[in-house]
Amino acid sequence: MVSEKRVRQQIRTVERLLHEYAKEKGIPLARFLTGFYKRNRQMGSRDRRMASRLVYHYFRIGGAAAHEALAMKLAMADFLCSNDSELASVFLPEFNAYRQADLSGKISLLESHTTFRLDDVFPFRQSLSAGIDRQLFVESLFVQPDLYIRLRPRHRDDVLRALQLARIDYQIVDTYTVSLPNGTALDRLAGIAGKYEVQDFSSQQTGAYFEAAAGEQWWDACAGAGGKSLLLLDRSPGVGILVSDTRRSILRNLDERFGQAGITSYRQRVADLTKDTATVMDDEQFDGIILDAPCSGSGTWGRTPEMLSLFDIQSIGRFATLQRQLAAQVIKHLKPGRPLIYITCSVFAEENEKVVDYLRETFQMQVQRVSVLEGYRHKADSMFVARLIHG
Repeated sequence: MVSEKRVRQQIRTVERLLHEYAKEKGIPLARFLTGFYKRNRQMGSRDRRMASRLVYHYFRIGGAAAHEALAMKLAMADFLCSNDSELASVFLPEFNAYRQADLSGKISLLESHTTFRLDDVFPFRQSLSAGIDRQLFVESLFVQPDLYIRLRPRHRDDVLRALQLARIDYQIVDTYTVSLPNGTALDRLAGIAGKYEVQDFSSQQTGAYFEAAAGEQWWDACAGAGGKSLLLLDRSPGVGILVSDTRRSILRNLDERFGQAGITSYRQRVADLTKDTATVMDDEQFDGIILDAPCSGSGTWGRTPEMLSLFDIQSIGRFATLQRQLAAQVIKHLKPGRPLIYITCSVFAEENEKVVDYLRETFQMQVQRVSVLEGYRHKADSMFVARLIHG
């Protein structure tokens, strides 16, 4: 039996939560929710789960139904994103028979009988990279992506055994890739730290573009937490690697992650690649460079749906300018005939194929392989990767 009183209390909670979040100047929603619940310890675990669910669903429909009252917009969002919506039962009772319908059917119902329009969810369709299925990509924004892990080759059986003993539901995607329900608390499993890496499925696929060999020297130029570096080292043992990023604090996080994985033989450097690299890189040359470039992150918005509302389309151009600038700097350190691996977690053409066109035309780079990694087909992030050869 649906309690209308409880439903209206949930709406008031979400309204207060959204009001406070609007003051936070765009911090990640997940981080905000952690602080919100610490400030509101009177909320029980069930209330927290429902508040999180509803606010995430609210952001998943972006600008759709923008002129509706909050209660109606939440009901539409929860109807689309779940099969057991109490809000929809109260505010959209005519759709009760369709709660178990597939997503496309629910979208058609809302578009036929309400102000909801799918085109309003993601108003950046004209900016998408070629080859992206626009309908499937936008529909994927209504679904929380899975948690993917990459099993380190020597420890594959150990991790799978631990998952089985803990009775954690998982799917083997390929030899070293496993998907789990989002939110699975892997850190609670004893004895497997450092034996796996949390890494999205599409991110793992970029490793097929490295093609490195033992004895080569590679540079992960925007290393971040080191996920691509660890992927490279697991795929190609014996590769020497330099990791760099703009801040020492970022590299300290990388050090911790490498330490857990037992990786001790690597070099690191703090480097601002928007400036001339001569002062920090000298004339060092590499057999391969990974440029996992700063980007809009639009391929990850299934995990961070608040970005649908916060994103400024003008930033696409700003990111593309930065990406071209970074690429121009790192290419100076690439040996002739060797690969630059250009990666983004963006779905926008200006950050993807247009940057590749710039590199080809300006530096005579040869495009060997290029792909949009369609994470929306796998409950994963969508990414772009290109392997370009220095002429």
